[in-house]
Amino acid sequence: MSPVYRVEIADLKAHLLRVHLSIPEPAANQTLSLPVWIPGSYMVRDFSGHLQGLQARQGRKRLMPEQIDKCTWRLPSKKGQALEASYEVYANDPSVRMAQLSDERCFFNATSVCLRVHGQDDRALIFEIPPPQSRKPWILATGLKPLKVDRRGFGRYQAADYDELADSPVTWGALWHGQFEVAGVPHRLVVSGAPPTFDGQRLLEDTQKICRTHIRFWHEDGRAPFERYVFMLDTVNEGYGGLEHRNSTALICGRRDLPKVGSSSASEGYTTLRGLISHEYFHTWNVKRLRPAEFARYDYTRENYTELLWFFEGFTSYYDDLMLRRCGLLDNAGYLKLLGKTINQVLQTPGRKVQTVAQASMDAWVKYYRHHENTPNATVSYYSKGALVALCLDLTLRSMRANLSLDDIMRGLWRRCGAGPMTEQDLLAQLRESSGRSFEAQIKQWVHSTEELPLRDLLQTHGVAIKEEPDALAQRLGLRVDESAGLKIRTVLHGGAAHAAGLSAGDEWLGLETGRATSWRLRRLDDLMLYARAGEKVRAWVSRDDQLLWLPLKVPQEGKTWRLAVQEAQTLTRWLCPAEAH
Repeated sequence: MSPVYRVEIADLKAHLLRVHLSIPEPAANQTLSLPVWIPGSYMVRDFSGHLQGLQARQGRKRLMPEQIDKCTWRLPSKKGQALEASYEVYANDPSVRMAQLSDERCFFNATSVCLRVHGQDDRALIFEIPPPQSRKPWILATGLKPLKVDRRGFGRYQAADYDELADSPVTWGALWHGQFEVAGVPHRLVVSGAPPTFDGQRLLEDTQKICRTHIRFWHEDGRAPFERYVFMLDTVNEGYGGLEHRNSTALICGRRDLPKVGSSSASEGYTTLRGLISHEYFHTWNVKRLRPAEFARYDYTRENYTELLWFFEGFTSYYDDLMLRRCGLLDNAGYLKLLGKTINQVLQTPGRKVQTVAQASMDAWVKYYRHHENTPNATVSYYSKGALVALCLDLTLRSMRANLSLDDIMRGLWRRCGAGPMTEQDLLAQLRESSGRSFEAQIKQWVHSTEELPLRDLLQTHGVAIKEEPDALAQRLGLRVDESAGLKIRTVLHGGAAHAAGLSAGDEWLGLETGRATSWRLRRLDDLMLYARAGEKVRAWVSRDDQLLWLPLKVPQEGKTWRLAVQEAQTLTRWLCPAEAH
């Protein structure tokens, strides 16, 4: 018999959810635990820190839970006699990773809310959400299979096992909602917090184009590997993020990034939102089904290490904007602008010379999600550099044969691995099978070393002109600053002028003294070029722990940043959108 979870509001004003767990056939001394992480976000987050008031009964007997560690409890239960447990979860985290209960909406992942029943991970589960005691016209959305639900979506759902439950977020509230169909699969889009100017129909149509292009990319027969799909978009004043799931995704964007009624143009923010939708939808194949061998079965109690995030996140980051180009939501120039941004992000990160992209994957648990002032000097993003590795592979393959590309490799891996666990050796084998040559040297150089990628030659061969333009003053100095209250230094990049001068993260840059025996107060970084010339030696006046210091600084000459432009349109289109080239 199936364990049954029921989630309801305990105290809306206190942001508390109440969870009832019924276990018809418990083990003797049944163990329960809450995951310490959520798949797709590689950091231990200790969700059990928000769990409180665990109680349990068997019949009329109250059981006293014994806490074994930070997230595990043992109940002194008898085998086979129905067990009832209940507890509360504090839900006030607005991210896509945890749980939030507010006046306007509820959103949660089961990894934050639903205790695992040890020994029954593979059993089918029942999941219930009764209609809240509210007159508000709330609706509910989830990717779980409905068993008996009302017209608003509240009621009883089923999960095949705990993994499916953990991979199926739930949201309810005063949601805008719409739906469309692609390849016979119903897709639902729900949005919370949208302003009155929100053009929902445009977002719905653009999302449908994205989904259609992705399904055609992966499946020649046009059949998707899921029966339903849900996009859950929360709009806030400022925010951005997404988390993929097997047949749904949770997204966050700023309200200003939404399309507006009466406007046909696409703002930079809306382009970014469409790229996020494309990224998370591509993950439906690349990481949720085709996935690292180390993720064949998740261990929810500890870190799950893999060196392959450069492939699963990086290659997805390559295809997200490329798919926007292929479905007509970007033109060539628009795509190159986004690609140029990624290239500059990597080239302006000193950490690319310190950490390989494979090491970055392993270090995700302690570095990627734990940014500090030295992060750019010690790490490289497996998203950004992984995307450039995919770019280099794609353009190298296209240089070999007119009808060969990274697309063939991705679809070949889908067939080779049975839409399941894969290794780096699978990628190398598929590259050899499709191209007739070994790519071991390239993978060793591009993934397992800190050597630079051959971006310039490959791009120029495929119709892209590379122009070097002056970069921003902060980049020339090697600084990241905060100008909200004075001129505060957040990060000093290794090898830059600020590094050579001895400036440090945490310093407040107060002013400077020039060689002309004049001193000036600095309120913004750009003020530097008002009072000094490139190449001039000055003294920077900084406050460090309330101590005033004079540091010798040579104002740097203009540096260079890449701008990509269309050089040979037909060659470029054959790469970016093959369907248009024929």
